[in-house]
Amino acid sequence: MTAIRNTQASFEYAGLRALFINCTLKRSPEISHTQGLMNLSINLMHEQGVHVENIRAIDHDIASGVYPDMTEHGWATDAWPALFDKVRASDIVVIGGPIWLGDNGSVTKRVIERLYAMSGELNDKGQYVYYGKVGGAVITGNEDGVKHCASNVLYSLQHIGFTIPPAADVGWIGAIGPGPSYLDPGSGGPDSDFTNRNVTFMTWNLMHLAAMLKANGGIPAYGNLRAEWDEGERFGFQPNPEYR
Repeated sequence: MTAIRNTQASFEYAGLRALFINCTLKRSPEISHTQGLMNLSINLMHEQGVHVENIRAIDHDIASGVYPDMTEHGWATDAWPALFDKVRASDIVVIGGPIWLGDNGSVTKRVIERLYAMSGELNDKGQYVYYGKVGGAVITGNEDGVKHCASNVLYSLQHIGFTIPPAADVGWIGAIGPGPSYLDPGSGGPDSDFTNRNVTFMTWNLMHLAAMLKANGGIPAYGNLRAEWDEGERFGFQPNPEYR
């Protein structure tokens, strides 16, 4: 059987919006190795006409917590509600960050908690707000844990409503322990065919799925509307007859 192959000209992505949230622990303008890897995906999206916005979370006064606006819960300031407007406007959201102690860094965890805080908001169809959006993950570091960190990010995103395409993550780690990081001279990171292939596949899959969802009006609004469930609609669900 002959495989069907599409060409780059077969697709149109100019109407898409992507948001990359870099969860490095380093404030600007310090070099972020996570940003170095994220830029490969950002540049590819730019080339396809995607409107891309990139923020470094630690540069913003994002409060800790799981409520939409933490100034209503004792915090003096909270930048998250304004940043969330960028999330709401995006078709693609990519979370990037470092590995520390084999796990996602503290800023990554804070951003995911604040995304979770907004997960009860609704979109124009009455679904949870992240329905119809696509998510991905970028991980860097000098210790094991790329797959663990990416799986945590991607699980969290899909749990709150994002759709995850195939191969939706990319990671790079140097030698375990002290040593060069991704952008350091001699690290081998930018020349890694494995990483470059993964970031390319991730980027195209994010764009493909986001375009498919947008062209089809997102996730169908049936069987997933909280307000209708609360009003008694059960969307065909039947209690287990064996349950007593």
